[in-house]
Amino acid sequence: MKAHAISVIRTLREAGHPAYLVGGCVRDVILGREPEDYDVTTRATPDEVMRLFPETYAVGAQFGVVLVPAPDKSFAVEVATFRSDGDYSDGRRPDSVRYSQDVRDDVQRRDFTINGLLLDPLIGGPLDDETLDCVGGRSDMAAKLVRTIGEPALRFAEDKLRLLRAVRFAARLDYEIETATFAAIRGLAPQIHQVSQERVAQELHKMLTEGRARRAFELLDATGLLQEVLPEISAMKGVAQPPQYHPEGDVWQHTLLLLENLPRPCTRTQAWGALLHDVGKPPTFRVAPDRIRFDGHVEVGVKMAAEICRRLRFSSSDTEQILALIQHHMRFGDLPRMKESTLKKFLRMPHIEEHMEQHRLDCVASHRDLSLYNFVREKLAAIPPEIMRPALLLTGADLIAHGYQPGPQFKQILAAVEDEQLEGRLHTREQALAWTKKEFPL
Repeated sequence: MKAHAISVIRTLREAGHPAYLVGGCVRDVILGREPEDYDVTTRATPDEVMRLFPETYAVGAQFGVVLVPAPDKSFAVEVATFRSDGDYSDGRRPDSVRYSQDVRDDVQRRDFTINGLLLDPLIGGPLDDETLDCVGGRSDMAAKLVRTIGEPALRFAEDKLRLLRAVRFAARLDYEIETATFAAIRGLAPQIHQVSQERVAQELHKMLTEGRARRAFELLDATGLLQEVLPEISAMKGVAQPPQYHPEGDVWQHTLLLLENLPRPCTRTQAWGALLHDVGKPPTFRVAPDRIRFDGHVEVGVKMAAEICRRLRFSSSDTEQILALIQHHMRFGDLPRMKESTLKKFLRMPHIEEHMEQHRLDCVASHRDLSLYNFVREKLAAIPPEIMRPALLLTGADLIAHGYQPGPQFKQILAAVEDEQLEGRLHTREQALAWTKKEFPL
């Protein structure tokens, strides 16, 4: 990827156009991290870029942005023309752009100083010699600060998503948000609603899966953004829990502990399941004579999470798994008492490993008793796949062949036969037919 970006810069330079690596890739190179992608900024206009690279994709040519794919088409480098931006009336994209001859104009329009660094990879030699810094990004990196380029209110007014990006960068890099930048975020937090839910969700996905989810959500709370984008999570603060089960504190503290201990790497559904598993507790909180209770919090939580997933435009597959993680997270307590058939059906749920990991996280964030987690591990290791999910003894065609009329009862009969099979009481098709005729006579 880096080699292709350097090749693009070399081609632009040979054609007489100044060009540099810019943005997050430069920041990551300085930090010794592998960049996720490489961006190039150049004096060449989009038309000139497309003439040099015939197979480009003009995804944002009106804003001076062109994608130059690698020879194998596996990725593309974003090439942007030096520019300054006009007003951002929609709080997302500039109404107009003006191309510039000076790279310093281009840097001044970017979001944060740590993302405003330039790198000339053709110079060679020490990294310091290759880096161009017009905005104080190197000093802010040394101080571990996220600071806007120029006036914070102006930068955030241009693109309200930057409010969330500031939080994400601070969490991901373990930086602080500079004082004036932080104050601007707090003041502008209610305006995050100008950003589409899809873009908000993308930032939240990254916060939850980049490895520092707890820090991200603490910053979301401190900046006032949490109340705006996920008020259901903000409502967890101060909701007490029974200390005999949750010595760690309230629902908010418990949830933060789950986020802190998320696996790395972490799937999106695992992370959202951890965040939302107790979302139904605040509205079901009550103090009973014996202890604090959250009657029906799982059912309420599933409904609330479904609304959050809908609001943030999650895919149906992600939504289904997140809701399953919430719906089943309290069932681990019933496992030792389950019938054999019920237990086997539980253990063969799709993505059982995520359910197990959620239970482990839940335990580590509270009473720290992993006996049920270990119980599941032992069962999964002990039960062969052909016993866990045996071939069905009967089908609907078998029932019809023996005189049963198709209808809703078929599902009930076949489920009952499978339960008997999983319990180990039926082993052959003949036994299953005899049992069916006895229990469900024609």
